[in-house]
Formats: sequence, structure tokens, C-alpha cells
Amino acid sequence: VFGMKAVQYLRLMDVKWPKSLISHFKGPQFGIDGIKKMLKIEDRPILATVPKPKLGLTSEEHAKVGYEVWLGGVDLLKDDENLTDLPFNKFEERLRLVFKYREKAEKETGERKSYLVNITGDVRKMERRAKLVKEYGGEYVMIDILTVGWGALQTMREVCEDLKLAIHAHRAFHSAFTRNPYHGMSMIVVGELARLAGVDQLHIGTVVGKLDTPKEEVLILKEKLTSEKFEEREGYLSTDWGSIKPVAPVSSGGLHPGLIPHLLSIVGNNIVIQVGGGVLGHPMGPRAGAKAVRDAVDAYLKGISLREYSEKSKELKEALKKWGEVSYK
Repeated sequence: VFGMKAVQYLRLMDVKWPKSLISHFKGPQFGIDGIKKMLKIEDRPILATVPKPKLGLTSEEHAKVGYEVWLGGVDLLKDDENLTDLPFNKFEERLRLVFKYREKAEKETGERKSYLVNITGDVRKMERRAKLVKEYGGEYVMIDILTVGWGALQTMREVCEDLKLAIHAHRAFHSAFTRNPYHGMSMIVVGELARLAGVDQLHIGTVVGKLDTPKEEVLILKEKLTSEKFEEREGYLSTDWGSIKPVAPVSSGGLHPGLIPHLLSIVGNNIVIQVGGGVLGHPMGPRAGAKAVRDAVDAYLKGISLREYSEKSKELKEALKKWGEVSYK
């Protein structure tokens, strides 16, 4: 239909999924509750960091960034969407080194840590990479779901179930068809399809960051991913998800410690917060950047302003000097 001459603009906004169709899909293997149980996190958001620059770090440099941010209080190290297997940062070497440093970080912090390793590629290559992740003791894989395609994602859902690996879904390329308000397909539909196909985590936007993510869309997408039943409202159709588990929503894109309270006031605590440059760009280094994010979360959960909390956190104080803060009250 999108290719018909008679159609100038056409946009798929939402789908009403019948139970008879939903019953044919497995949905997430773990979902947000299973991931929190895996990481032993109950009452706070899960925190993730992406090494920067996106490309250019060696395997050793990448792994050392992971070690530093884990010590600072971050839970998950995440590959970027365009990092898989490169001449200067080979997939298996990176995997080996990251998990060596992961073991060290867990011993030093007493907290569970994990790695969202990007296995994106053709299906056979993804399967080989997923098996390597399992061999090295990993709990997660990351897939650029829109570039590999839905069929490949469903195949990897089966593979990852056999390997007991969670799937972190990156939505790279979605804006090519979701951003134009008059044409294409909404991120709401992408999210629904991803939940049916069986991802455990999916990026939803931030409202407050650098990406074009309207507040209404972010909140509706979060609800579509996490609710058992989504009630119909203007512009959005109802869905009864039945036994399909909820997906962990991920907020990422231009975040820093000064934005954390404002973000949490919008999206709530049951979420994954991913901060890249807002950790790696900290004047005191990545470990301090990670601690500043963790302290910003703690301040919000305790009802303390960032300025007040920063009096006992030099890491947070330096972050606020660099990036400032956004009021949420």
C-alpha cells in the first residue's frame, strides 16, 4: 500500500493485536522482572553506560572503561550499535577482556555486573557469537533489531532461549520511518512487534535528551512495553498481552547526571537508564562519571535535591558544574 501512486502519505500508528495472534508468539524470555532478579536490583533503575568514542577504542581500552564504570556504580556495559567485530577491536578478544574485568569488578563492589555485547550480523554469525557469549559467562546479547530484520530476531530469540541469554534490542535506523509524522510507521508499532518477537530490553527515548522523542510517545511506548493490558485511548488501541512478559524500557540519548531527576519524574523508576557521554565526559574520568549518575539516582529516590546531595559527592558536584541540572518540580 505504501508504494501505491494514489498514496501521497500514509502512517501506521498502532495495531490492535487479537489474542489468537498473540498466542503464537513467546515474547520476552526474561522481561524486566527477570532482568532485575538477575542483577539483584529491586528499588532503583538499572544503570548502563556505552564506551565513547563509539569507534576507535581497542579491546583492552574498551574493557578498561567497563571496569571503571562498574566500579563507579553502573550495572551494565553496553556496546554501541556500530561496534561488532573490527580490526582494532575484535569481537572475541573484547569479550574475553570485558569478562575478565567484570569478574574483578564484581569482587571489588559486591554487586552483579553484566555486558550487553553487540552480536549483530547475519544469522549464522549471530548464532556463533551468542554461543561465545555464553561460553565466556555472559547473560546478555545486544542486537540491532531493525537492521537484522524480524525473522532473524525471531530465530535469535529461539537461540537465546536455548542459551539462557537475554536480548537487549537497539532500535538503530528506526527514525528513517518513524520520525516523519505524516508517513511511515510509529515507534509504538515497532515496540509492539519487538515485544511479540521476544526482546527483553528496548530503547524508548528520554524526552529530556538529545533525540527527537516526544513525551507522549515515550510514555505510551513505555506503557505498551510494560503493561499486562493497555486500555484504549484517543489515538491508541487496546492490547491484552496475556502471558507475554513486559519488556524493560531503556532511556538513552544525551543524558547526564543533571537530567536524571527530571527523567525519573517523567518515566518512573522501573526502567534502564543508559548514559554514555554523560559518564565518559566527566572531568574526573569514567569511574567518577558513573558514581555521579548513581548518586543522582540516589538523590532523587531519597527526595534530596542534586545541589544538596552534591555537597557530599564531589563526583556529582563536578558533573553539575560541567552539565548543569534541569529542574523537574
